[in-house]
Amino acid sequence: MTRAFVKQLNARWPVVLGALAASPAWAQDAPDFSRLAEFVRWGGVAASVPIVIGAMFLIRLVQNAGDRLAARFSTRRPLIQKVQTSLRFGLYIVGFGLATSLSIRLDSTALTVIGGSLAFAVGFALRDLVASFIAGITIIFDRPFQVGDRVAYGGEYGDIIQIGLRSVRMNTLDHNVITIPNNKVFTDVTSSGNYGALEMQCPMDFYIGVDQDAPLASEIIREACLSSPYIFFDMPVPVLAKQVILQDYMAFHLKARPYVFDCKYEKPFETDVHFRVLEAFRKHGIKPPAILHRSTNPVEP
Repeated sequence: MTRAFVKQLNARWPVVLGALAASPAWAQDAPDFSRLAEFVRWGGVAASVPIVIGAMFLIRLVQNAGDRLAARFSTRRPLIQKVQTSLRFGLYIVGFGLATSLSIRLDSTALTVIGGSLAFAVGFALRDLVASFIAGITIIFDRPFQVGDRVAYGGEYGDIIQIGLRSVRMNTLDHNVITIPNNKVFTDVTSSGNYGALEMQCPMDFYIGVDQDAPLASEIIREACLSSPYIFFDMPVPVLAKQVILQDYMAFHLKARPYVFDCKYEKPFETDVHFRVLEAFRKHGIKPPAILHRSTNPVEP
């Protein structure tokens, strides 16, 4: 019986191998990319080319017009940049939707075939792009920051100049334009200094010796901030004070929190105030922290 079974198995084995080679199991689940051409409207593809070019032209026009208006009407710059970003996103979506509707027959069968055929591409090759696109839309509505904001992110500090479909562009204070993928924005802490407003708080630190006149130094710092041409007068100028240990010796820390009227003048504002404070400290004899030596001899009556 064993020999008869082996002979029968050997006789049928080539037939089984041929069937498996002709129709592998994984081929039944793979998408049929050849059917995609049946749903492409080649005339619509040609017609969508001018639409794409026109959309890119309008996007560039909106970008240039927004930059010029923001430079001319500086007090309205945050509002202009918000409108500019929204229009750019709208043109992107409308242009893509028109080109897709003209180029592809979007019936139920087409959606089924296209969805199955592109599942692997979207899932692997385009997963980062799709994630960035969704994150870009989330940024527009959730607004962790806006175009024109001065933001600290990932060790970089600068102004957000563009929020696109794939990435955010930041112009650092060293005039380096860096690109941040949208999906990376939500994986790190982002700090916005002005959050859509022109004015921004500019904390400044000053240190004097513990034996110096701290109340006078505080008034000098406040006057230096108020006399600067970059000050925003609608907000108060508090000066906070505390005693700290600096370089293993005692010092008096004075921290001013004035507001600059436009965030792009943050560094000129800091420079102007520090120069004014330095000159006033020299004039009134207020000295920086130093190591103090105390006498251990008893005080004679």
